[in-house]
Amino acid sequence: MPIYDERFPYTSELELPVIGLEAEFKIFIDDVGEVPEKVWRTPSGFIEQPLLKRTNKSMQLPTGGALYFDGGVVEVVTPVIEIAPQCTARVVRSLWEQIGFVRQQLDLWETRTGKRVRLQAFSCHHNISFELSRQERSSGRTIQKLALLLAHLLPVPLIVSSANRKSTGIGVRPRRDRIEVTLDFTPDPGLMSAAAALCVGIVRDVIGWPSYRLEELSSVALIAGASPGKHVVRKGWLMKDFHFPRNPFTTGLDEAVWKTTNGETMSLRRIAHAIAMRFRDSIRRYADPFSYRLLFSVLRGETPALLDLPDRPAAYDDIGRSIRWGATLPEMDNFASLMTGDATLTQSVPRRRQVDLEERLAPPWAGDPLRRSAYEKVFLKLGRRQRLKIGDEILTPVKVKGWYHSIFRTPSGEERMLSIDQLLKYMGSWLA
Repeated sequence: MPIYDERFPYTSELELPVIGLEAEFKIFIDDVGEVPEKVWRTPSGFIEQPLLKRTNKSMQLPTGGALYFDGGVVEVVTPVIEIAPQCTARVVRSLWEQIGFVRQQLDLWETRTGKRVRLQAFSCHHNISFELSRQERSSGRTIQKLALLLAHLLPVPLIVSSANRKSTGIGVRPRRDRIEVTLDFTPDPGLMSAAAALCVGIVRDVIGWPSYRLEELSSVALIAGASPGKHVVRKGWLMKDFHFPRNPFTTGLDEAVWKTTNGETMSLRRIAHAIAMRFRDSIRRYADPFSYRLLFSVLRGETPALLDLPDRPAAYDDIGRSIRWGATLPEMDNFASLMTGDATLTQSVPRRRQVDLEERLAPPWAGDPLRRSAYEKVFLKLGRRQRLKIGDEILTPVKVKGWYHSIFRTPSGEERMLSIDQLLKYMGSWLA
């Protein structure tokens, strides 16, 4: 058992609100679907370098995140990243760094075995802190009511900004200390950053509302007759295609066929844009400038959404091989050609304004470097198994316990548990 040093009192939560991303992938070996546990037993089974352990089915990665085997899928997870300006770009960058490391290790395994491994996109989960104290909560302000309210509010703008032709729904789950929003993985880092900005901006704004009752949405134009259903397996809510009057994933984004709760008939894109505009200040607060501008360009119809394409892009079936942080889906690469009404696209493809073709705004992977968050720096130190000197002791990391604590071993063999916040105070004491 780790020793709780009186110098470092045990804490069960983080001092700062945070966000994090999880992405799940199915694996195919020589184009045959496989269960990762049966192929490699543990996540370290295909990785060549030593890693810090988390649980029997998860390992800490040198890129700061973690790798899990979970219910027949491979799952990569970012470290927690504190909520601050540009945090949504940071968390998307971190997710693609975890994917890049896993893909690199799979490439090496392919070389050793002569087999080919594909990661097929399955889902992406946005986790956002809910840190209200007991005194701030009430019967109308619980995390359960928050999740239900968000399950009415988030689906349409998330569908327009990130869904594809084969998507089926959006989920919202209340967890003990966070809200988890589930949607399809987006294999374009720029579009993923835009969707993360939308999601975090709306959730963080709504958390500050004095009430989470559904009546608070009376002034928002939502789709009439659309209502989420309860999650069939886990606690939470799902807005599936059949919870809408018609399938939003196969209806043209600019078709004005949706009756709204304010009496208008609008297109899905127009409804999404109107919702996002109500939260634009909060979205801007947490996004980088490029992602913010890309999001609203998509919602205005000036830049194509994935649902403007005739089918789900092929990159979904081989994540990490050609598309990495800093890359763009081939289908989205040449905006000018996409806007010309090419016959290979749907008839409702929007046209991009000339001003947008002329103006340039650097994405978060170009120009000035995107700085690491404080918590991210701690997890990078842990993932690289760096030692830490506190007083006269040199501590060696041996395990990461959840996202709040790590376990270190002293030269005498004793174990000490320190929280991430405690480690943050000793950032200058890590040894190279």
